[in-house]
Amino acid sequence: MYAGSVHLHNILRWVILVLLLLNVYRHATAGAQPYGDKDRKLGLWLMISSHIMLLLGLVQYFFGGVGLSRIKDMGMGEVMKNSEMRYWAVEHISTMLISIVLITIAYGVRKKQMDDISKHRRALLLYALALLLILAAMPWPGRQGDIGRSFLPGM
Repeated sequence: MYAGSVHLHNILRWVILVLLLLNVYRHATAGAQPYGDKDRKLGLWLMISSHIMLLLGLVQYFFGGVGLSRIKDMGMGEVMKNSEMRYWAVEHISTMLISIVLITIAYGVRKKQMDDISKHRRALLLYALALLLILAAMPWPGRQGDIGRSFLPGM
């Protein structure tokens, strides 16, 4: 089960990246267009995907071997001294949590009482920040040590 959640987590990152890029593009090019159903649906799919990703990540963090178990086994001081352990136990999860919060807030922009241009700008800012944080905290192939992951599971 754990391996399956890791693979699903790995595949879902591409779904989230594509949806984030679509949302950023949509809000960057929207101009004075009404904040409509298309924006709501794109944002909703992104928020749902990111929340599923969060649940899969929390399963891995609490029940896997690189998250909370390392902190329990070695102590927080030792984990923080090792860059690979610190990445998985602290940096990755905290950055991704912040990104998911930004995505959720961006989806909620549609409910605000403001003009459509302001809604698009605010959503663009929040989605772009989330995208930058996710890109920075992803375990890209080629990262040092045990941090890097393949582009697709099983590769």
